[in-house]
Amino acid sequence: MTIPALLIGMLIATLTGAAFHLWRGGGFWRLALYIVLGWIGFWAGHLIGQRLGWTFASLGPLRLGMAILTSLVFLLVGHWLSLVEVNKK
Repeated sequence: MTIPALLIGMLIATLTGAAFHLWRGGGFWRLALYIVLGWIGFWAGHLIGQRLGWTFASLGPLRLGMAILTSLVFLLVGHWLSLVEVNKK
């Protein structure tokens, strides 16, 4: 993996998290949560795609298609889990 590929991957993952934040809204901590979830999901998807040998929408050494799909799944599940409210008695 080259340095430019890592940088473009981080940029795409950050933009995915920021776009999800624009769609779902929230404060600063939600933005931070979505960006971190975007990073984790993106790199997990890239590694899964690389391990399985899938080249769906690759961009150089990045398995971009699988990475973006997995990032979106992480973001949706993370958003859903963050909606839990604790009832204090």
